[in-house]
Amino acid sequence: MALASAILTMRFAIHGSEITIPSFKGLTADEALNKAANLGVDMTIDNRFYSAEIPAGRILAQSPAAGTVVRREWHVRATESLGPQLVEIPNLVGQPQRTASIQVRRAGLELGGVAQLSTGESSIGAVIAQDPAAGAAGVEKPSISIVVGVASLQAGNGFVMPKLIGQPYQAAEAMMVQAGLKMAVPVVEAPVTNALGQSPGIVVDQKPAAGYKVDGESSIELTVSR
Repeated sequence: MALASAILTMRFAIHGSEITIPSFKGLTADEALNKAANLGVDMTIDNRFYSAEIPAGRILAQSPAAGTVVRREWHVRATESLGPQLVEIPNLVGQPQRTASIQVRRAGLELGGVAQLSTGESSIGAVIAQDPAAGAAGVEKPSISIVVGVASLQAGNGFVMPKLIGQPYQAAEAMMVQAGLKMAVPVVEAPVTNALGQSPGIVVDQKPAAGYKVDGESSIELTVSR
C-alpha cells in the first residue's frame, strides 16, 4: 500500500507540473512573454522574419507548437514578425567587405553568412556574390549573405573546398560556378528539423566536405532545406 501510495503521489506531482502550450501567434512580444511567464515557462524571441500576414511586433511562429504538453519551466522559442518587407536590398557586388557591411547596417538589415572564394587579384577583399540579390522582393529574413574574394584557397591545379553549410543555396551555387566547378543534379532536399522554420534553400550538408581539394572535374552535391 505504501508503494502504491508513493506511485500515485508521484503521478499527481508529475501531471501537476505539466502544462499545455497555448498559441502565442498574433500576440505582441510583450503579451507573449507575459503569458509565458504566467504559465511558468521560459520564452525567448530567437528570430525575426518579414511577414505580409502578421503585423510587425507580433509573434509569427513558436516552438513547441500550440497543444504540446511540456513540463513547467520549459523553454519556448518564438519568432517575431517584422511586417511586410519594406527595405530595398542594396547591390553589394564589387564593394569592399567593410564598405558592404556598413551599407547593410545603414539599410537596417543584418549581415548574414560571409563565405570566401578564391578569385582574381582585382576582386580580393571585395564582394563577388550576394543573397538575396540586389532589389529582391519577398525576402523572409532581414539579412544578406555575401561571398568575398580571397587569394588563399587555391591549391595546385584545384581549389580547397570552402565551408558551404549554413549558406543560402543561391550564394553557394554562385561560388561554385564562379570557381568553374560542376553542381550535381538534382540537389537533394532534406526536411527542416527546426520547428521555428528555417529559411528554404539553406545548405545543410555538402560533398565534398570543407577542406577537400576539388577541380573542374569534381561534382559538388549540396543538401538543402525545404
